Amino acid sequence: MKWLFNIILFCLLIVSLSACGKPLGADSSVDKVAEQSKTGEQLDTEIKTRRSESVSTVEQEADVSTKTLVVYFSCTGSTELVAEYITETLGADIYEIVPENPYTEADLAYYTNSRADQEQNDPDARPAISGGVENMDIYDTIIIGYPIWHGQAPRIINTFLESYDFSGKTILPFCTSHSSGIGSSADNLHILCPDSTIWLDGRRFEAGTSKKIIEEWIWSMKVN
Repeated sequence: MKWLFNIILFCLLIVSLSACGKPLGADSSVDKVAEQSKTGEQLDTEIKTRRSESVSTVEQEADVSTKTLVVYFSCTGSTELVAEYITETLGADIYEIVPENPYTEADLAYYTNSRADQEQNDPDARPAISGGVENMDIYDTIIIGYPIWHGQAPRIINTFLESYDFSGKTILPFCTSHSSGIGSSADNLHILCPDSTIWLDGRRFEAGTSKKIIEEWIWSMKVN
């Protein structure tokens, strides 16, 4: 009978342990139920919070993104129009180089020993500019446009480039003309800036170039 007593005692012990202990995985089951119960307002609140954090991150990244300034000198309006197209495409800032002494039609008459002729024949000519860019430091990329005068950029572009520190900045030139390409006009401007200035290959546009062509060029250059 002793063996029967031992069996009964063993069964009672098993039943007692089962009643007092927790089933295996009970905690995880409770957690799952609690997690699944996060519906309605709680879940909606969490989603909104995550979206808010995501938007905040995007805004912070936008704050530190590069800034572009479109600079142009124009006497007939052709260069100005291209500059405006670029500005609209990029949502960039724009600055017009305004000569302190405006150019007249007589000043621009080629091969008449006009003011433009004299300036282009003098490598040291630096026509004065009215006003200036007050916050040049905030711009990482400068897109600069000008007409072609006797195969080169007008000397007032030299004045502009020598007026600021373009160390570490990227400069993208463009020009407007009836036939002459950008040629050496951009290359000859490189020496006016520090060696750390990054120059991208420029392009010539004729008068009346469509905005679509300007946009395609800008996006192909991966500006901003």
